[in-house]
Amino acid sequence: MVNKMKAIAAFGKFPTEDKNALRDVKIDKPTPENHDILVKVTGISVNPIDYKSRMLIDSEEKSLILGFDAIGVVSEIGSEVTQFNSGDKIFYLGVNNRPGSNAEYQLVDERLVGNAPKKITDSEAAAMPLTGVTAWEALFEKLNFIPEKNANSGKSVLIINGAGGVGSIAIQLAKWAGLTVITTASRLETSDWVKKMGADIVINHRKDLKQQLVKLNINEVDGILILHSTETYFDLAADIIRPQGIITSIVGTSDNLPIGKLKNKSNEFKWLTVFTKGVYYTADMSSQGKILNRIATLLDEGNLKSTMTKSLVGINADNLRTASEVVENGKMIGKFVITSEFNAEV
Repeated sequence: MVNKMKAIAAFGKFPTEDKNALRDVKIDKPTPENHDILVKVTGISVNPIDYKSRMLIDSEEKSLILGFDAIGVVSEIGSEVTQFNSGDKIFYLGVNNRPGSNAEYQLVDERLVGNAPKKITDSEAAAMPLTGVTAWEALFEKLNFIPEKNANSGKSVLIINGAGGVGSIAIQLAKWAGLTVITTASRLETSDWVKKMGADIVINHRKDLKQQLVKLNINEVDGILILHSTETYFDLAADIIRPQGIITSIVGTSDNLPIGKLKNKSNEFKWLTVFTKGVYYTADMSSQGKILNRIATLLDEGNLKSTMTKSLVGINADNLRTASEVVENGKMIGKFVITSEFNAEV
């Protein structure tokens, strides 16, 4: 007999406020094999990618189990698992080609998993995996800064959209690593937020960024991380990146980028998709688990702060719909987390 579990199914083509968009369901409970662990999920967070993924569902009859952040407890392990045992408390981000964390149990490859922080709450920890790993990979794997405290003193990074989920962590990690952090924000509340995260200089993306930088006597930066509208900011990035510097973006574009503008200064442009390692089983796939362990240590030491700002108790469709509406309105600062017992009534 197949055991059942509770989950929240996402259906495409419905507005989030429609009860048909997110529904409490019961599905088969999976069994771990090979490198997979079965996690009893105790906390999830909501990301903009949840909505984007749901809108790709091409039929009102089709559904997906979404969710890319989680904290939980190892329930069972596959035959090839070596890093974790039943009862271990973990946090992780899944991949975008397998059922997600909006479920009572989830299968995840052990190589994508880290030991949960010990000195912060489940709500605070659940906010961190997706944005934390993305920010770490952007700064230290793509932009080639050194991932050690104060190891990059004298160098600078420009972060476009510092108040977003990834930007909020990238600012903190960059400051920990010794970088001078320049970032963009426009509203008073977002400007205050990025300063709280540790930004040294805040410029307004609704005004001419180059003019603002010139007034600050900033003619070039050592690295640039684009977290919003890649095509909008590419020309500026090409202009102010130092010779042999690197530009990284996590935001896709349908337009062709004028990559030739990077030739004279021998610059590089690097894309980053945080799911690449887990989807394609790359040789460095296990680095994501190691990154999460580093992030957990930084959180426990107080060198990194969780970006959780809102939370609800009870993982169910109603709460997920409430959280999703807040995240999708574009004004959310920080992360929205849902924790505790999976109490969906189905």
